[in-house]
Amino acid sequence: MFSGSMVALVTPFKDGKVDWESLEGLVEFHIKNGTHGIVPCGTTGESATLTHQEHDAVIVAVIKAVKKRVPVIAGTGSNSTEEAIRLTREAEKAGADGALLISPYYNRPTQEGIYQHYKKVAESVGIPLIVYNIPGRTGSKIEPETLARLSDIKNVAGVKEATGSVDQAIDVLRLCGDQLAVYSGEDSLTFSLMALGGKGVISTVANIVPKEMSELAQACLKGDWEKGRSLQLKLVPLIRAVFIETNPIPVKTALSLMGKCRADLRLPMTPMAEPNLKKLRQTMADFGLI
Repeated sequence: MFSGSMVALVTPFKDGKVDWESLEGLVEFHIKNGTHGIVPCGTTGESATLTHQEHDAVIVAVIKAVKKRVPVIAGTGSNSTEEAIRLTREAEKAGADGALLISPYYNRPTQEGIYQHYKKVAESVGIPLIVYNIPGRTGSKIEPETLARLSDIKNVAGVKEATGSVDQAIDVLRLCGDQLAVYSGEDSLTFSLMALGGKGVISTVANIVPKEMSELAQACLKGDWEKGRSLQLKLVPLIRAVFIETNPIPVKTALSLMGKCRADLRLPMTPMAEPNLKKLRQTMADFGLI
């Protein structure tokens, strides 16, 4: 199964269109710096503003650029079950190794509705699925008991836990055991969740510090807790800086400061406010990134 530091990859834009050259460059940047998996078209990839054609094309482009060197876990979630099935089938057809699906947002289904949503998607494809639990974005939380039910479905393989609650992760690990891999969806909780038995992180900050996040995850997987703790504490100021405004505004801006891609965003995302940009620059300078 998937493990380690998997990057929630940004989608670079140029003049309103996907910047394919920069996208390929970002993939190479991650491969060279030890990232264990690439996750295109998630929240950090501004999936909400990609057309269906762009969404499919970005996944295809990333798979092509990766060349099977690391797993590609495609973001294919939707609040429409049929749309999620279509996106996931297309990703599977393109050669994705797995798919990450956000819990249905805005329509706020019941726990039974959430279960049936993932069950139907899982029955429609053969690749492993990672459930994405992020109540701050969706308006509803997937309860540990629902995740335990989902863990009995053959290709529901993991959960990206972004509730911000260690108690939630404890309950998921307690109820699901080895049937469901738990991945941190909060960069600042990577060490904590992996110490409890998590298998890795699906990371935003890895966009700009892939080597450090890879080393953090690898240390935890090996049980080198002192190294893992040290890296986690070192990364905290940078993690806070890339969430000073709504993700992915700061992390994409940081990548532009590093010369990796432009800072172009799609509305309703807007450029960083100057005071926050100043703080981001200083934190990156302190870390030696610029």
